[in-house]
Amino acid sequence: MASFLEEAEELFKEYKEYIPTHKEVCDILDKEFLSKEDLIKLLNVSNKEDILLMVKKAQKLTRENFGKVILLYAPLYIANYCQNGCVYCGFSCKKEYRREKLSFEGIENELRKMKEEGIDSVIILTGEDRINSSVEYIEKACEIAVNIMSEVSIEVYPLYEEEYRRLSNVGVIGITLYQETYQKEDYEKLHPFGPKKDFEFRLNAPERALKSGFHEACIGPLLGLSHPKKDVLCAILHAEYLLEKFPKTEISISFPRFRSAGTDFMPLYTVSDKEFIKFLIIARLYLPRVGIVLSTRENSSLRDALIDVCVTKISAGSKTTVGGYAEEKDEDSEAQFEVEDRRSVSEVVDVIIKKGLRPEFTNWVKGVKNI
Repeated sequence: MASFLEEAEELFKEYKEYIPTHKEVCDILDKEFLSKEDLIKLLNVSNKEDILLMVKKAQKLTRENFGKVILLYAPLYIANYCQNGCVYCGFSCKKEYRREKLSFEGIENELRKMKEEGIDSVIILTGEDRINSSVEYIEKACEIAVNIMSEVSIEVYPLYEEEYRRLSNVGVIGITLYQETYQKEDYEKLHPFGPKKDFEFRLNAPERALKSGFHEACIGPLLGLSHPKKDVLCAILHAEYLLEKFPKTEISISFPRFRSAGTDFMPLYTVSDKEFIKFLIIARLYLPRVGIVLSTRENSSLRDALIDVCVTKISAGSKTTVGGYAEEKDEDSEAQFEVEDRRSVSEVVDVIIKKGLRPEFTNWVKGVKNI
């Protein structure tokens, strides 16, 4: 087991029932750098007054480290074929619905439609199927995207280091890969069969991508699949591990909450808005320079509030169906998960500007990512 997971397990056991006093919270917030013990103590805070103090400190750290910039991106689903039996996912091979993948012409059409709407940073997504969504297919899709968008990342099945290097060589700069849950016992129950069942191969994928020349990695759990506080602790320590190992790269963290995906799955846990906000704030307090990503899984009011506090990157105008930008599709029946914020890119940009923040559509200049 990875060293940061062992640390998280020990911390969670030792401080599981520990509730810090108000004075203790204030003393922690007065520190320039937090210890791992401070981290787990703050995760146990439930007092509203203490959480508001944490919000204030998180907002200060965000402005000091990221200024007023909010990065925008959108996902592009190019295929929904999958060989996994994940019990919670809309793409699971156990679910019966239309499987499809875009032609290269279709991919270009989607990208140009996204570009028309203002998007210049895209994440290419597939299900986990090496036959129908081969590395060669993904590589060609990324080549097309690099010629249209300023910034291209991937959210596909875990690859080998040499495969990530191929994508890096065509201009892909980032990887998003959710571990789903860091609790191995629960992970194995949630992924009964398919290539995704390999917990360690997935866990180590961001590291392989960064070794191969990728410049960014976004990680996190899907909250609700296992103990949320424990998964958040593991994710934060995972991000810290990657930051220490790859200090010249940009590490981001995201805590998507489970949303219905057209399956009968009921999550073991629910995460309230209060807990969700606290988790994001604590990620900022412990890792002041980590990027924090918030997707359209969350509703517009919550997203608008959090870009003022700790979030640095958000999706906008997202479609979670294959071919959803150039065609009118039923987002509720064919999507990987339910989208809560359905506003257009321009509507999201207007909100950012009204808050005195600056919307940006790309983080890296082409041709200089390896400097």
